[in-house]
Order: sequence, then C-alpha cells, then structure tokens
Amino acid sequence: MLRNVLGKTFRFLGYTVQYGCIAHCAFEYLGGIVVCSGPSMEPTIQNSDIVFSETLSRHFYCIRKGDIVIVKSPNDPKSNICKRVIGLEGDKVCTSNPSDFLKSHSYVPKGHVWLEGDNLRNSTDSRCYGPVPYGLIRGRICFKIWPLNDFGFLRASPNGHRFLDD
Repeated sequence: MLRNVLGKTFRFLGYTVQYGCIAHCAFEYLGGIVVCSGPSMEPTIQNSDIVFSETLSRHFYCIRKGDIVIVKSPNDPKSNICKRVIGLEGDKVCTSNPSDFLKSHSYVPKGHVWLEGDNLRNSTDSRCYGPVPYGLIRGRICFKIWPLNDFGFLRASPNGHRFLDD
C-alpha cells in the first residue's frame, strides 16, 4: 500500500516537473499572454487589454521600427513596460516632447533601442530614461486577444511622424 502511494506520488511529481519545463520553455522561447496596464499606449492598447507577445523576434534580432515590445523597465527591473520602438541603433530620433518649441535630436547608441508610448503626453519612456539596451526586450506584441471586438493585429502608430528617416 505504502509502495503504491509513493509510486503514484513520484509519478505525479515527475509529470509536474516535465510539464513545468515544457511550459517554461514555451513561455521563454515562443511567447505568452500579457495583460497591459496604464495609459501610455492609448489608443492602440487600452488599460487591461490582453495581448499575445512572441519572443522569437528578440532572440533572432528581428525587432523593427514600429513594433510594440514588452521590456524590463529600466527604472524598476521587477516590472515590465509596453512601448513602441521608434529607433534602432544608429537611428536619429527626436528626443524632445511634442509640446517643446525647439526640437532636439540624438542618435541611438549601438545595442540599444529608443522606445516611446503612443500616448506621448502620458508616457514615461526613452524621452525620460534614454535609450534602452536591446537585452531588456522580453518580447514583441503580435496581436490583441481581449477585448474581443478589438481582436486582431495591432494598428500602426498614431505618431508615425516621429520616425525619422535620415
């Protein structure tokens, strides 16, 4: 009887470890579901929207301008942020706020990206903390899952004019 109970317990633990490893690899190397909070990406992503974030792009260095990414916060490594990639290494970016009369520009250093929220007036982003190391990118958002009436791929940036092409 004891042998039977121990056998079932160890089998259960073995399956739990196996499926836990599979789940970890799936979330780490394929992607996962993310609940976004905060107003910085409005109107593209609203507070409490649920999105799917894939991680293959970051592993293969396929992040492009205009992509929305999940990033470890440069200010608080325990939290993640959701922002749009405005510039890649070597790109010239506008570093000033939209309300500033004089516009300032800078170049994104090697191994970094420039991130901004779509809601420029209510977003803490690279304009505050500077370029973000590429290694902090956790994944690229592919599409919105919830709410269902918004299900599908994400729309283009309402701030496309901030992408400089010089």
